[in-house]
Amino acid sequence: MVKDVKKMNIQLVESLVNAIKSLSLEEQELLGKKLKDHPSWEIALERIDATRKAIYERRQGNPFETDVTEIIHQMREERDRQLMEEIVSE
Repeated sequence: MVKDVKKMNIQLVESLVNAIKSLSLEEQELLGKKLKDHPSWEIALERIDATRKAIYERRQGNPFETDVTEIIHQMREERDRQLMEEIVSE
């Protein structure tokens, strides 16, 4: 089964290469620009890490005082109340 997946991927890549080669120079330049406009997941991960470090430094290593599990619990209780009000009003 792994061979089939690799074969399909090779065929896909070959098809894409042929399609790209068939583009005009202007279309190839536009394609290149579009591909560069979208940051890769690595760039996004670097930004997230930089933001995390900045927050950590700004807070001088102190963790957030808010308990995430408590927030989730409160939101669930609020949603339960909303649903119960809708059921009762029907």
